[in-house]
Amino acid sequence: MTISDLTPSVPTTFGGPDIPPMWFVVPEGFHPLPIAATPEERAAGAADFVRELFPNGDDDLWTPAALFYAGLAELMTEGGLAFSAMGLFGIDDGGIAHCSFTVSAVESDHPSVEVAALGLREIMTRDPLNDARWLDLPCGPAVSAVSMREITIGGEMTATGEDASLLTGQIQVYVPFPTGPFTAVFTLDTAAVDYWGEISDMTVAILRTVSFTPPEEQAAEGA
Repeated sequence: MTISDLTPSVPTTFGGPDIPPMWFVVPEGFHPLPIAATPEERAAGAADFVRELFPNGDDDLWTPAALFYAGLAELMTEGGLAFSAMGLFGIDDGGIAHCSFTVSAVESDHPSVEVAALGLREIMTRDPLNDARWLDLPCGPAVSAVSMREITIGGEMTATGEDASLLTGQIQVYVPFPTGPFTAVFTLDTAAVDYWGEISDMTVAILRTVSFTPPEEQAAEGA
């Protein structure tokens, strides 16, 4: 599985009118969906998105695809997501491994990030399907919950016409904000479980870039 280094020039900025800003970096291969506040912004972003996702396409493909992804972005915006991306990575047989990556923020009136993380770990361990763990990230404490689930795909959607089982994996990480009463929720879902090790390493690498300090201040501190 081919995954590029986390070296884009500009980190992704996450935040909103009531949510303090947060920054993180994703590798090349992730294609952010056009989540935006207005229909006009979503339409423009969707047009750019489909041309990036299908560079060899044409208007017959791009036009309906842009409408679909603009509608999907609207649903995600209404659901509270502030960042969503599709990850497409080359694998050894020439195929593509796919994953989805989202980031949202939920209110959490915590007195400290440590207290928030302890409470989250307690909640996560109650689900026997979760592998819940404490994480010490550069930005502070976090809690991860990893799960594997088998889903059934109806025969009307398979090539054989028969029901099929598909194993999927999810990595969900909760990062309490030190700058406000919110917790960031990073979620990565994939059916490419044959590459679970690489996907897990990539997720950890993304999480280690999470910061609540503006990039310019980080650069000044590192100078």
